[in-house]
Amino acid sequence: MTTSTNAPKPQTAINYSRTTATATRVLRQLTHDPRTIALMILIPCVMLFLLRYVFDGSPRTFDNIGASLLGIFPLITMFLVTSIATLRERTSGTLERLLAMPLGKADLIAGYALAFGALAIIQSALATGLAVWFLDLDVTGSPWLLLVVALLDALLGTALGLFVSAFAASEFQAVQFMPAVIFPQLLLCGLFTPRDNMHPALEAISDVLPMSYAVDGMNEVLNHPDMTTTFLRDTLIVAACAFLVLTLGAATLKRRTL
Repeated sequence: MTTSTNAPKPQTAINYSRTTATATRVLRQLTHDPRTIALMILIPCVMLFLLRYVFDGSPRTFDNIGASLLGIFPLITMFLVTSIATLRERTSGTLERLLAMPLGKADLIAGYALAFGALAIIQSALATGLAVWFLDLDVTGSPWLLLVVALLDALLGTALGLFVSAFAASEFQAVQFMPAVIFPQLLLCGLFTPRDNMHPALEAISDVLPMSYAVDGMNEVLNHPDMTTTFLRDTLIVAACAFLVLTLGAATLKRRTL
């Protein structure tokens, strides 16, 4: 059997036009699924609203954990929605047809990240605005810094969702990855107890989990009026983790659906 010399070759560099075309297609499809958009944009706001009035008699408790959850909620929702939406296109054969075209893996992953990242900006802005200006979340630092961390957390959730979708064969399996990928980070990120109070082995594990630095970054804004070097370190680690996971997602993306 001979191979045509005109067959499309894998692209190694990101092509701007192909990436934006992919992002536009994904956003156009999402506009036909209002429930998914509502899940991504409104659920974090609803959860923050409920949390505020769960601690109605103890506003300081809401201040202590509200900033952390402002970063955690977007990460979780973007992880769920991205993993399921990407897997749906994978199992339907859409990804295979796209990759048969002159479209590189990096173009595809970047396009998905750009599309879901645009929604992450809206989600993070709404959640941050609600928490600070309507639910009276008391932060010492700038609310804009809260928004930066919340956005990076949402992008990290998007990257993790794109990555794990490569290892799931069904939407149910994609949801099953949540206990394996998200729950350990949630327990070890310092939300329930300071990380330095944990068993040394668990503290060492928490030191390599990106959600730990997301929570630390939020706490820096909560307790310091100015941008600190620790805040910069935490945000850079979260951003680097998101970039690394997106790179791994492109590397594990298969050109043929099994």
